[in-house]
Amino acid sequence: MSQTVNNNRLFLASCFALITTSMAFGIRAGVLTQLGTAFNLDAEHLGYVNQMAFLGFPIAMIIGGPLYNVLGPKKIMWVAFITHVLGLVMTIFASGFWTLLISTFFVGFGNGTVEAACNPMISDMYEGNQKTKMLNRFHMWFPGGIVIASLISEFMTSAGMGWQLQIGIILIPAVAYAALILGQAFPESQDEGAASTGQNFKAMLSPLYLFMLACMALTAISEFGPEQWIGPVLGHAGASPMLILALVTGLMAVGRYFAGPIVHNLNPTGVLLGSAIFATIGVVLMSQAEGAMVYVSAVIFAIGVCYFWPTMIGFVAEYLPRTGAFGMSIIGGMGMFSTSIFQPIIGKWLDDEKAAAAAKGLTGQELDLAAGQATLDNMAVFPFILIIAFAVLYFIMRKQTPSGAKAH
Repeated sequence: MSQTVNNNRLFLASCFALITTSMAFGIRAGVLTQLGTAFNLDAEHLGYVNQMAFLGFPIAMIIGGPLYNVLGPKKIMWVAFITHVLGLVMTIFASGFWTLLISTFFVGFGNGTVEAACNPMISDMYEGNQKTKMLNRFHMWFPGGIVIASLISEFMTSAGMGWQLQIGIILIPAVAYAALILGQAFPESQDEGAASTGQNFKAMLSPLYLFMLACMALTAISEFGPEQWIGPVLGHAGASPMLILALVTGLMAVGRYFAGPIVHNLNPTGVLLGSAIFATIGVVLMSQAEGAMVYVSAVIFAIGVCYFWPTMIGFVAEYLPRTGAFGMSIIGGMGMFSTSIFQPIIGKWLDDEKAAAAAKGLTGQELDLAAGQATLDNMAVFPFILIIAFAVLYFIMRKQTPSGAKAH
């Protein structure tokens, strides 16, 4: 007698797994400055630590995406739990730069494995329009978890609690999702439009998919660049970096929860073009703002990056359906791979801008503020390039209708 699949329980487990992922991002952003002090690391070396989290993610998705139909979501989710716990415990007991690199890679691998398992699993659990609704509600917990993490990090840092304890908090949602999947039956794959990995790969060689891969590299760094460096970059702008992060990701969570289906029914290319414009304006304003105006510019930035990730994956699902779950995994993997590549580059920008500010005679907080703002100004180039790219895409795609019904 086969066991009934408990969709509600598995969906809740998926949400806790994504909260684990997002808390790892948020708390690492909150303790980045503490890690630099504890291990005597400059911004470039901290960039390499960040890089490992973003590098582990796409490697896991590249491996897990095509293996989903072979292994099934249950085994992939247990791999996510094991690598999450291994990475978090190793981080807590890290003794230096290299142990931080290895442990952060494991956390990133766990994060990518969660996405590789949960996206297609949720799609398999629900029918018709329910797929779109539940996938949007699932993705809401990435920014939602960062809100939770940034507020926890702000409170714990203010209370004088060390970074090890803050990393340890991430184990709570990890244990929660393991408990929820324990002994559960999982859904069978309903991957109807993607006959084989070979056919998926052939569809992924189309010029449109390759163009979207390049755009995904820029949309991801436009979002995660400012977010992941919020502490070192805006630490002396007269506003709390963790509260800025909570504001940005909180607005993103609300936007995805309430407006996801609406955005899905609009022209995705129009949404992407508008997002690029708002993101560019937001980053430029943040690079010039101080005090309360930092929060205002952060709101504009949040509006810009809110729909980047789900709309990019949704575009592939709608207009390039023959790429299947593999195509969606690779798009997501490209976003994280790009973000990993740029982490030490952003760190080097910050070090160079500090040196330039020091050469001008600036010291202390004035030096840190000038360097942080100049680094943000450099980051504005990413969404600015996207304005041009998405304007071209908008005019090319304006008369085409989606050929796939599988929403993400």
